[in-house]
Parts: sequence; structure tokens; C-alpha cells
Amino acid sequence: MRILFLGGAGDMARAMVDLMKAEAAIDAVTLADLDGAKAQTRAGEGGPRFRALQLDLSNREGLVAAMKDHDIALSYAGPFYRFERPTAEAAISAGINYISIADDYDAYLAVSELEDRAKAAGVKVMTGFGNSPGLTQILAKHGYRAMDHPTRIAVHWAGGANEAVGPSNILHVLHLMSGKTLQWRNGRETYVPCGGGRKMVEFPEPIGRIPTWYTGHAESVSLPRNLPGLTEVSVHGGAVPPFDFQLVAFLSKFGLTATHERRVRLFKTIKPLLPLFQSKKAPDKSAGRVEVWGTHKGEEAYACATFVGHIAFITSCPCLQTMLWFARGAFDGLPGGVYSPERLIEDPGPFLDELIGRGMEIQL
Repeated sequence: MRILFLGGAGDMARAMVDLMKAEAAIDAVTLADLDGAKAQTRAGEGGPRFRALQLDLSNREGLVAAMKDHDIALSYAGPFYRFERPTAEAAISAGINYISIADDYDAYLAVSELEDRAKAAGVKVMTGFGNSPGLTQILAKHGYRAMDHPTRIAVHWAGGANEAVGPSNILHVLHLMSGKTLQWRNGRETYVPCGGGRKMVEFPEPIGRIPTWYTGHAESVSLPRNLPGLTEVSVHGGAVPPFDFQLVAFLSKFGLTATHERRVRLFKTIKPLLPLFQSKKAPDKSAGRVEVWGTHKGEEAYACATFVGHIAFITSCPCLQTMLWFARGAFDGLPGGVYSPERLIEDPGPFLDELIGRGMEIQL
């Protein structure tokens, strides 16, 4: 399998490079990044199967040409509200399959519009295969399949302030706490204010019990589309310390995060101050909690699953494993189209077992 790794020199991508080095099924990896020098350094860390490519995603012709030399395009290149749809479109034009860790709900909606084009081209566009979205949907489907009549799903995620994340991830946080996002209420999509719906949630240590808020991740729009019968799906997110999210919500009220350009300006302003928001007491891990309610054999039913780990690792493991299953031919019988995790992975059990075998801390 030959992989074009877009955004392969970024902070989040380092864990994926380390994981790919150990996989015999991966024949070659091209680390493509706007920062060509950094990509060259990262490729050197990967070993002889890795090479570097300086690539600007806004250069569509160059992107399509680079894709054609590979079996699959993997994207860590955010912010995904800007890059997910045009990158997926390039993959369809190049005729190769595509997988990403896209996490914005509006990016998922934009890519969903490519369903017919992807199907006609025989290309699988696999969007949102990180931890949230990604692992969260697989855990949600695991609980969903355990009941006769599942009705409600609640997804929760949290990050530690001492996690190593890059600029794209910070722009993502500024975006997901801005404006409104879609949640599934009473069997239909409903817009709610990002930063609203405050809810206390118990996560695995070292996160613990913290406040969370409505955030613009993709689960609340993808799960109801692919798992019939649900009346409610919600997504809440938070951080430790909670002040970080509260500050972003406060800034958004003044329109400072309303557009990509404003987010970039705000990021440049606050970048020198970011160390002030870190603390030795803050965790360097992230976590998730997924709950499912319904009935089973006439009785009320409830399922809960949690996970915890360093964000780059818990984001990269589900994505890598999906690519390996792809290489094994696990999805050969599926037509082209746009696939979220719960649509692609029919039986979550074996998938979760393999993730646990890789060292992921998942409690079912």
C-alpha cells in the first residue's frame, strides 16, 4: 500500500508516522506538507520507506498529480472546515481512495454532498476517522447494536491543556465554539449555540469530572443519518482546565472567531500567551465517553464506553487500522461513496478488539 500523507509534518502526524513504521503492509509513504523542510526531517525519522514532498493543498493540479502515484490519500491537513471537501474532491478526480481525521461538523456535511460523485468514480471517501469523530462513532454503534431499540446517543470528549497540538487544532477549537452547530433532537436536526448546553461529565482519569458544552463535531450529524431510529444525538466537548473553553466561548460572543480570517488573526495574537494557559497540574491526555440508551427485550437498556490516551495516539490508531483493513480487502464489497466510521465498520467488535490490542485504553 502506497500512502500519500497530507499534513504529514504536523504535530498530530508524528504518532501516525511512528505507527506506520511498524506495518509491513505499508510499502511507501510520501509525507506531503506545505513546510517541505519539516517534511524532509520527518521522512528521515520514518526510515527508507518514507519520502518528503513540498505540497500546497490549494494547488489543485499539483495535489491531484501527487495523488495519482498512490493507493490512498490520508489527510491530517486542517483546519478541515477549509480543506476537507476540496481535498476529497481532488481524490475523486485522481481516482484514489481517501481517508481523513476531519472533525468539523460542517466539513462532514460538505463532503456528504460528494456521495454521488464518489460512487460514480468508485472512490471511497472515508471522513472523520480519528478519535472524535471516529472512535466515538464506532463505540456508539457498538452500544446501538447491543439493543433491540436504541433511541439516544450522547458523545462527550475532553482534552488536556498539556497535549501537544498544532495551529490547525487551535483553529479547530476556535471554530467549534463559534456560532451554531447541529444536534439531533426529537428525531430531527436542530441548530443550537456552540458553547451552550453546559453539562457535567465524568471522564476517565486524568481528566475526571468536568463541565462540557455543545461543540461542532461531526457525530451529531453523521450518527442519525446512518443509525436509524434515533430520537436524540448530542455532542459535548470540554477541556482541563475548563477556563480554556470558557475563554473561547467568551471571545466568540464578540465575533472574534466568526470567520477563518478572524480566527487566524486571533490565533496570531494569543499565540505568545498560550504557555500561560498550560499548567503542570493540567493533564497531557484526552478522553471520550459515549452513552447509548434504549430498550432491549422489553427492558430499559444502557451502554457506556470510555477511552483515554495521548491525543495524537488515540487519533492515529483508528485511522491506521482502517487503512490496514482497507489493504486487507475488508471493504472491497462496498461501493464508492462517502463513509463515516459507523457506516463503514459493520461490526465494531473486532475493530475495537484490535485497537485494544494496539494498546488503546478502551473500556466497554
